[in-house]
Amino acid sequence: MDPLITVSVPIFKCERFIENCLRSIKDQSYQNIEVILVNDVTPDNSAAIVDKFINENQLSDWKLINLEENSGLSVVRNEGINQAKGKYIFFVDSDDELYPDTIENLVKLAQETKAEITMGEVQGIKIPSNEHVDVFPIHASSDILEVNLQILTELVNGGFAVSSWNKLISVDFLRSNKLYFTKGLYAQDSLHTFEMGLHLEKLAFLRKKTYKYYLHQDSVIHNRKKVHFDNWITIAEKINSYYIDEKNSARQKLILEYLIGFKSVTLEMNWKAQQNEELWKRSYKAYLKLKKLSLVNYLSNAYSQKLKKQDLFYRLPLSLGYKFFRWRFDR
Repeated sequence: MDPLITVSVPIFKCERFIENCLRSIKDQSYQNIEVILVNDVTPDNSAAIVDKFINENQLSDWKLINLEENSGLSVVRNEGINQAKGKYIFFVDSDDELYPDTIENLVKLAQETKAEITMGEVQGIKIPSNEHVDVFPIHASSDILEVNLQILTELVNGGFAVSSWNKLISVDFLRSNKLYFTKGLYAQDSLHTFEMGLHLEKLAFLRKKTYKYYLHQDSVIHNRKKVHFDNWITIAEKINSYYIDEKNSARQKLILEYLIGFKSVTLEMNWKAQQNEELWKRSYKAYLKLKKLSLVNYLSNAYSQKLKKQDLFYRLPLSLGYKFFRWRFDR
């Protein structure tokens, strides 16, 4: 018998896109699906649109859950995990869409490989031009990764996307390892995927488009503010704590590489979003307190020259670090 799949969708300020998202889920070729829609006290008509869609299409396996107070995406996704009756859960953002055979293809791959997570490729679509662009490509060296250290290595080296959506995830894997999203964090896909990576034993890729990711001015990627920068500091601190607690030297090395890469990427995104010297320096100062490469690491061939440069660029004294960053950024 085909396993039940839980599709979880957050509902918040998405009235422009939500109906297309819902239709793409309803029209899936795979039919054994329950849909959990979590209304995070949206101030617009999104929830009403969802309710109307469910009633008009008589979708008995669809459920709209209304939270009592606005709690953020972490709580919304955790509600999906807690409410899920399916063997697997698939997160979909409310402004995106699925291909008609997305769930069918990913379930087939999961059943064949027994992977805890299966994922496909992403099609980026710019609004309003409708230009199609490749985003979040899969660079992993193999279609199936079966060793935790190999999975961590691919994750650290950018072998696959850290987004929480577009992944078919074993519900038992999440619950048994207590892999819930951290309450209070708004943009934490990189953290949650990293935390899953610490536990994963098998990951499988489908080299086929499974997700339509719409790029528009309402997207978080275009609207990052201080709260997102502060979230990044918290995430970096959590990754840092995993490094300190890790006993396996090979895993500890990979965690340090992930931390250095995270600091570098988020400082660049911080500046691109606001170009605010005070906010950038706030993040840089916080990152200075976290783990860095040692002198022995710099002399070792175990770390790439790229990583050594990233570490060096963001460990300089604050004033010098800012000037050097601006010089590199503005060139």
